[in-house]
Amino acid sequence: MNPDFNRRRLLATLAGVLVTTPGLAGSRLLATPPQSAGPFYPLELPLDDDNDLTQVAGRDAVAAGRVTELSGGVQDLDGRPIPDARIEIWQCDANGRYRHPGERGTALRDENFQGYGHTVTDGAGRYRFRTIRPVPYPGRTPHIHMAVFAPQSTPLVTQLYVRGEPRNAADFLFNRVPAERRHLVQADFLAAELPDVELRASFDLVLGGADGTPAG
Repeated sequence: MNPDFNRRRLLATLAGVLVTTPGLAGSRLLATPPQSAGPFYPLELPLDDDNDLTQVAGRDAVAAGRVTELSGGVQDLDGRPIPDARIEIWQCDANGRYRHPGERGTALRDENFQGYGHTVTDGAGRYRFRTIRPVPYPGRTPHIHMAVFAPQSTPLVTQLYVRGEPRNAADFLFNRVPAERRHLVQADFLAAELPDVELRASFDLVLGGADGTPAG
């Protein structure tokens, strides 16, 4: 799957008026609720854009923050796994800074944090990232942006939140998700008990509906 084509599709979608369909009647699974991509989707891909956001090519140091293994599956409304889906994630670093020219934070940017990464689901529809537990910044609760590009599907853009995070209750985008569907955009960040990973989170994405990117 051509990543440049995917990015053009997503950026074009973000510029237009978008319509969402939350799911199909009688479906076994609920579609992952779409969310805004926000203003900090990368305008250009970093030279290092693999699925390990904690290590930047050419640097020995590891990113600040609580190293987290984020994994899950991509499936359709009938529960069938979707292989060869491209997944992108982007988030701020441990200091609340994004790698984006429009970001105006005052804290030091962590140059050891990649900020953006991508991977492709395997034959069983599974994916895996190494990143950090998301942190808050002014106006937002901790979250990770995610985009999914699957064959013959409209891109899904959503945000992953930390289950049980107190700041969620006051977050304007989290509260746009209907209360009965908020469990679909949250994951537990649990102790990993691994030598080089502090936390692990499991998050499945279910594709469905006419469009996976929201207006606004």
